Amino acid sequence: MVQIGLIYAKPCLSVAFGRVGTAGMLKPWAMTKLILHYAPDNASLIIRLALDHLNLPFETVLVDRASGAQRDPAYLAINPNGLIPTLITQDGPIFETAAILLWLNDRFGALMPTDQPARTSTLKWLIWIGNSLHPSQRMMFYPDTYTDGDAEDLRAPTRRRIAHLLTVLSDADDADWLEKPPSAPSFYLAPLLRWCAIYGGDRWFDLADYPRLFAFAQRMEQTEPVLRAIRAEGLGDRPFTAPKPPNPPEGSAV
Repeated sequence: MVQIGLIYAKPCLSVAFGRVGTAGMLKPWAMTKLILHYAPDNASLIIRLALDHLNLPFETVLVDRASGAQRDPAYLAINPNGLIPTLITQDGPIFETAAILLWLNDRFGALMPTDQPARTSTLKWLIWIGNSLHPSQRMMFYPDTYTDGDAEDLRAPTRRRIAHLLTVLSDADDADWLEKPPSAPSFYLAPLLRWCAIYGGDRWFDLADYPRLFAFAQRMEQTEPVLRAIRAEGLGDRPFTAPKPPNPPEGSAV
């Protein structure tokens, strides 16, 4: 495992990850191997699960949040937002979780249905998770980023919004991907359910209040990608239905 600053801050090490382009500029993503820049129990977990599900070989590079490596100029060069994850591909660096999932499906398949209307419904809910549920969680987890006032004044209505969003999903007639074999929205949703229970204040969330989502989380916990992620990131035996703060072998979740 190599930390982000060591790979991109020293050109002599970058050569191992790419080739020189026609203009003589090093292109560290001009390769076949996928590299996931990650931090344990961050949104990179979603991409780890998808990569594992696809049986794709990939390397992981730790972005050390404890030292603020996500704001290092070397990392900002591949993800100017300073957020995690970033996936280095033969097409260049990709950031934004939903974009990475869609790229993986475009390249390798098996993350989205191919038949209609199942594909349309699954795509709709994938973007809903990325545009509605995940941003609401970020507002609750990092209120100081979104308000100069009291954090709880933002967290309280955001908790209510998240509860409403989960009710909408749980009651949806066209979200049958919840009961089907894992797909892109499955890998996106499961970690978000985990984080609702761990972050955002004490005792505000109980997944058992949403029986359909609880059953979905139970099924996800039995999948091979999740079982391997448990070991890789120290997520505990029941990371979705009885989550605890992670105990990763390296790095920090916050």
